[in-house]
Amino acid sequence: MDKYFYDLINTTGNLHIQDIIMRIAFSVIIGLVIYISYKYTHSGTVYSEKFNITLVTLTILTTTVMIVIGNNIALSLGMVGALSIIRFRTSIKDSRDTIYIFWTIVVGICAGVGDYFVAAVGSTAVFIMLLAFGKVKSEDRILVIIKASRLVEQDISRVIFEYFPTAPMLKVKNSTPEKTEMIYEVNRKILEKAEKIEINRSLEEKRDNRSLLDILYSIGDIEYANIIVQSDEIT
Repeated sequence: MDKYFYDLINTTGNLHIQDIIMRIAFSVIIGLVIYISYKYTHSGTVYSEKFNITLVTLTILTTTVMIVIGNNIALSLGMVGALSIIRFRTSIKDSRDTIYIFWTIVVGICAGVGDYFVAAVGSTAVFIMLLAFGKVKSEDRILVIIKASRLVEQDISRVIFEYFPTAPMLKVKNSTPEKTEMIYEVNRKILEKAEKIEINRSLEEKRDNRSLLDILYSIGDIEYANIIVQSDEIT
């Protein structure tokens, strides 16, 4: 019994050089697939070339670690202890980055143990899923930010609630003895509907089309009024 546990703990992989090269090469190929997928699904300030290259490198490193560990339980426990001292403090700009990090680790583990079929099928499914839904962005929320004198606070609220067909949500209200700043949240459909109503109203009254900002600035004592699309790229 003691000899059994001793052999189990000290079992090491007996891979030929061809097997090692094949596993590393497979991880490189899937890593390049991950690279293409990440580059396609990310754009603008969210995309990071350095992070994309890191994903490929992480796939190869995970495969290398799995090859070294093999079936050696003692070595695997030692690797867990050694890797536990690493602290990753890179900020994640996009929630999809977590998917890609986990994808590289899973592929590295599968390639390291020589399970190419599982890695290929899983990567194909993930690649198709991200290809279909990877460019989906949350750009429906719109913020209307207004800073003005407190004397016209009631006039601003009246204009906002008259302009939009559905009452917007007041998210933030900051004030000082002289100034006030209000942030309203609406969605794109409500804003577009309000703009159409205002255009039709302006045409009936034979006036120039006025936007929400034009109406707000006509009140007076407005320091600034901004309309911001709250997309995934805004952190």
